[in-house]
Amino acid sequence: MKVRSRSDLETLRAEGLSTLYPSRLKISVGMATCGLATGAAAVYDALRDEAARRDLDLMLVATGCLGYCQQEPLVEVRRPGRDPVLYARVTADRARELIAALAEGELPTEGALAIIPEEKPPAGSKPAGGLPRLNDLPFYSRQHKIVLRHCGLIDPASVAEYVAQGGYEALAHALLDLTPEQVIDEVLRAGLRGRGGAGFPTGRKWQICQAVPIQPKYVICNGDEGDPGAYMDRTVLESDPHSVIEGLIIAGYAIGAHQGYIYVRDEYPLAVERVTQAVARAEELGLLGENILGSGFDFNITIVRGAGAFVCGEETALISSIEGGLGEPRPKPPFPAVSGLWGKPTVINNVKTLATVPVIITRGADWYASIGTEQNAGTVVFSLVGKVANTGLVEVPLGLTLRDLIEGIGGGGLNGKAVKAVQTGGPSGGCLPARLFDLPISYETLTQAGSIMGSGGMVVMDEDTCMVDVARYFIGFTMAESCGKCAPCREGTQYMHQILTRITAGEGSVEDLELLEEVALWVKKASLCGLGQTAPNPVLSTLRYFRDEYEAHVKEKRCPAGVCRALIRLSILSELCNGCGLCRRECPAGAISGEKKQPHTINPELCTRCRICYDVCPVGAVEIVR
Repeated sequence: MKVRSRSDLETLRAEGLSTLYPSRLKISVGMATCGLATGAAAVYDALRDEAARRDLDLMLVATGCLGYCQQEPLVEVRRPGRDPVLYARVTADRARELIAALAEGELPTEGALAIIPEEKPPAGSKPAGGLPRLNDLPFYSRQHKIVLRHCGLIDPASVAEYVAQGGYEALAHALLDLTPEQVIDEVLRAGLRGRGGAGFPTGRKWQICQAVPIQPKYVICNGDEGDPGAYMDRTVLESDPHSVIEGLIIAGYAIGAHQGYIYVRDEYPLAVERVTQAVARAEELGLLGENILGSGFDFNITIVRGAGAFVCGEETALISSIEGGLGEPRPKPPFPAVSGLWGKPTVINNVKTLATVPVIITRGADWYASIGTEQNAGTVVFSLVGKVANTGLVEVPLGLTLRDLIEGIGGGGLNGKAVKAVQTGGPSGGCLPARLFDLPISYETLTQAGSIMGSGGMVVMDEDTCMVDVARYFIGFTMAESCGKCAPCREGTQYMHQILTRITAGEGSVEDLELLEEVALWVKKASLCGLGQTAPNPVLSTLRYFRDEYEAHVKEKRCPAGVCRALIRLSILSELCNGCGLCRRECPAGAISGEKKQPHTINPELCTRCRICYDVCPVGAVEIVR
């Protein structure tokens, strides 16, 4: 079948509805990378094999990520005429028990997390069966899903299910009803800003590129997500690839480009696989190629796999990589919208930006602009990770406070510990203290506070985190990922790392703090690209908000958090030790001795201060002496 008109889209939509809402039992397993990492493949196999053994009529589907990654593997059970039930942390054994119960006409309550209502329930109504609705759970109640609207709810391999949820309606509207100028105007009025981190108005970028009287033009999807702990783009590509493809085609139509590229790092094999399948399927249906939807507009997409260099997230380095060169940034101006890929006008947008475009075209600029704040419209997606009770992907309206996100959605610190700080924006972001958590989340407020929005990484740190060590870790990351082209970044990050290493080793001085700040400011001002310009943020923000920790390291030779090995020692409290021997068995240096059921001791001459004994002690008998 070729999709050549709106009526063909309706035919495809009917096909998708038949698999989304079948008239028989359907079980969906979340099988994005987060699910697979926690055993979703084994759960899927157990469900399939047990259903076959019991001759149970079942539709079994692999979906993407619902965002609540901490509760993976997630399994949704949908019975005809009833609200689907979502099960959390399912194992292979529990999967077999689930099939056994369903074969008997029962639905077990053990492990059930929530129901997913088919329709929006009336305000104030109570769900049946004693389970909460999914959107009433604290993790979801403040979220507003636009980018993640389909993730975990559809089969990412099925274009029909994407169409059944309204997919490719925006493309039809843009190509058949709107001029390129009207498309750009809609995106401009919506107030969509680049979700890759810079926050430049997306419609303005398209407008600049469209005005350049040079052909050919190109449009690129930047899926080179390299921040430690960040996985928003990967999840969208794995769970809803057609939303990105649709946004890319609309962007191409708006600027007058007929060739698009999706740049994905090769370290994301599942994302590469699913977006490649989606592009091939779109080509088969005629949603890519010549005369799309009978509009006369031609567009093709090429998948480019990056080698995993962090610097290729910077747009000019990414362009160089696509061209076959080294992943090195170029001086700007000229900006890519004027002279980009092979010297031609090029628009580069992030995965999340492009996934948002179809919703704006379908629902209108005014609707999108009404979400968030005046200068920061819409939603932002964060990967909430670190020392926080609830980890996962979170999509919230801009303007929500850090406290609402970290404490309300994230549930506060892990194991009841106090949250000390949060880093936003990945390794180039700043570390903000808990006293600033009432800040509204926006591009401007985060920048003024010494951090950045970045692509959406959010790492939570608790009272056991050493902020000096955190700064050293992130500078070490950017130092290793620097392309080395410009001296400020190449030499400056190394010098900052040396100073921080000296401080955490107990060899720093007060003068080192002044030198560290001076070098950081120099690197920030003089570096060629965004990587170098933002690399000092962890250093400058921790010096600004946690200077007392730096001073404790250099003046008192003490690590307040008890993290830096050179500045602590470990001992066992004899009055608490029950002689279980677990610390002795786990110690890699053989530094612990003691008889069974008798208090143990640590030999300070052999101890490497790795803290494994502290982590494994079941009675809290190991003490960190700061």
